[in-house]
Amino acid sequence: MPSGGDRPGVTQSDVTVADQMADQMADQIMGNLTAVAIRKAGPGRLGDGKGLELHKGDGAGKWVWRYSFAGKRRQMGLGTWPDVSLADARAQRDKWASVLTQGRDPITERRAEIEAARAEIERDDPTLETLARDVLESRKATLRNDGKAGRWLSPLERHIFPKIGRKPISTIRQHDLKAVLAPIWRTKHPTAEKAIQRLRIVFRQGKLMGYDCDPFTVEAAQHMLGAVIHTPEPIPATPWQDIPDLFARLEGRGTTAACLRFMILTLVRASGCRGARFYEIEGDVWTVPAERMKGQVGKVRDFRVPLSDAAMEIVEARRALGGDYLFAVYSGNPVSDAGLSKFMRDMGESGRPHGFRTSFRTWVQDTDATGWEVSETVLAHTIGGRVERSYARSDMLERRRPVMQAWADYVTVATGAANVVRLGC
Repeated sequence: MPSGGDRPGVTQSDVTVADQMADQMADQIMGNLTAVAIRKAGPGRLGDGKGLELHKGDGAGKWVWRYSFAGKRRQMGLGTWPDVSLADARAQRDKWASVLTQGRDPITERRAEIEAARAEIERDDPTLETLARDVLESRKATLRNDGKAGRWLSPLERHIFPKIGRKPISTIRQHDLKAVLAPIWRTKHPTAEKAIQRLRIVFRQGKLMGYDCDPFTVEAAQHMLGAVIHTPEPIPATPWQDIPDLFARLEGRGTTAACLRFMILTLVRASGCRGARFYEIEGDVWTVPAERMKGQVGKVRDFRVPLSDAAMEIVEARRALGGDYLFAVYSGNPVSDAGLSKFMRDMGESGRPHGFRTSFRTWVQDTDATGWEVSETVLAHTIGGRVERSYARSDMLERRRPVMQAWADYVTVATGAANVVRLGC
C-alpha cells in the first residue's frame, strides 16, 4: 500500500490521523483486557485501549504503548508479560500519557530518568573503568605528559576494561581479576604486571575515596595467578665497536637519522631528543625539561647535557633549517619514537635507539674512560640514597664534558671530519 507521500492530495498529517482512528477502532473492537482473557488468548496483538497493546507469543508477551508526538508515531516498550502485569502496564501507560499531555516526549523523558538513575548509582558505586579514569585524573600531576607518555591506562584499556570495565567496583572479586589476567599472566607477563600495579593503585585510591572496594582483592588475585619466573630480555644494543660505523651510515639521511645521531652523541633517551627545541640550548649546554626525563614528575629535575663539538654541529645544521624543534617532520611535529626504531630496522641494524646508552656504558667499562659516578650521571641515573642526594647536589656538568667529548671523538672517527659542519646531518 503506498504511503501518504505516494498518494496525490494526501498529507502526512492525514495519514497520522487515519492511523490514530484505526487504532481507536481496533481498541473498540478488541475492548479492554482482563488477566483471564490474556491467559486464554492465543498468540497475537491484544489491545487494551488508549494505545496499550500486548504482543503475545507462546507463553510470553511484550507490552507496548503507541502514541503520537510532534506528528510522529512512536512506540514505547513497557516490559514483558507476565513479569509486568496488566495493572502495572496500565499504570505505566497512564504515567507516560500524563507526561505527553505536558508537551514532553515520554521516550526522551524515560531515557533521561534512566541516565540520571545510572549517574546516581555511579556516584556511590562507580564502574571499574570510571574509577580508574578518575584515579588517573587525580595522579596526572605526578606523571609525565599527564600520563600519556607512559600510557598509564593502556594495559587496563586493552585487557581489563573490555571484559569487566563496566562492572561496579563493589562487585569485583579476585576471581574476576584472575579470569581477565590469566590469559596474559605467563605469555605477556610484563604487561600483566603493569595491569596489576595499576589495579592496585585504583583499588587503594578507591578505598580512600570511600568506595566499597578492598585493595586486598588485587593481592588475592595475584596470589591466585601464581608465581612467574620472568627473565626480561634486554633491549638490543649495537656493540660499541660498531657505533662509529653506524654513525657514519646515518649521515645525510634526513631528520630521523639526524635525531638518531644526536641520541648517540648526547645519550639522552628518545623522549628527550625527539622533543628537543632550540630555546633549550644555551651555548653548548642543552637543558632537557623534567617532563621529558624518565621518572615521576616532581622527583626528576631538569637535566643539563654538555654538548660535544659534533653535537653542536648537528644543532647548528638543524637550526639553519628553521622551526622550533630540532627534529621536526613535515607536519611540524617531532619525529616519532616508532619512527626512530623503524628507521634502524629498515637499515638492517639489530640494535635499538635506547641501546645507544648501553653501547656507551659498555665502552666506559671496556676502556676505563671515566669513573662509575660520572658515567652514571651522563646517563641521568640516580646515584645514592635520598639522604645522600639531598647533600650531593652537583650534576657534575664540568666533569662530564671531557668524557662526552671523548665519546664523540670516538663515535665520529669513522667520518674523519668531526669538525666539518654538514647541513644534512
